[in-house]
Amino acid sequence: MDIVHPDIEDYLNELYPSRDAVLKEMERLAAKERFPIVGPLVGRLLAQMARAIGARRVFEFGSGFGYSAFWFLKGMSDEGRVVCTDDEEANAVRARDFFRKAGLDTRVQIEVGDALEIIDRQRDKFDIVLIDCEKARYPLAYEKALPRIRKGGILIADNVLWSGGVVKPSQEPSTIGIQTFNRLVSADPRLFTTILPLRDGVSISVIL
Repeated sequence: MDIVHPDIEDYLNELYPSRDAVLKEMERLAAKERFPIVGPLVGRLLAQMARAIGARRVFEFGSGFGYSAFWFLKGMSDEGRVVCTDDEEANAVRARDFFRKAGLDTRVQIEVGDALEIIDRQRDKFDIVLIDCEKARYPLAYEKALPRIRKGGILIADNVLWSGGVVKPSQEPSTIGIQTFNRLVSADPRLFTTILPLRDGVSISVIL
């Protein structure tokens, strides 16, 4: 199921200015390897959210080779920092290379391992947390993330419409994980949540 009609996506992509050379390189790599990234439309949203609240600290549950973190940094001041996590060293190596090329390597902390454990080792609270890890683990990431986000901060999750798979009952762990996560953030009185039908669905939850 196309969440957004391809013609609309093409129209929106043509509206915005040309992207950085490193971002384009990341997008080519993702297309070549069929590697999932948030894409430029969601990327712009991440940058906008960071800019809107003056974010200085961001944590990502799942960073791949750094595409979403790159967009966050575009919306942050020079003091802004992003903690990237991934369970594969190969992705971390590529992320470091991309950030070096862009001159952003001093503004990222790249950790390899289980993000659910890595966040426990971080000091202080975050302005934004992005959930984009294994979909079956979204509810666990939600539980870990909430205590670590400051009041007025934002919890963001990607792929929350799961190509339309969320609209039907399922026994598939990833679909169940996303359905459960969506119910949690929508019903939680500590959050004000909106799910945007952009790309594969993005949830934006403000911490009240």
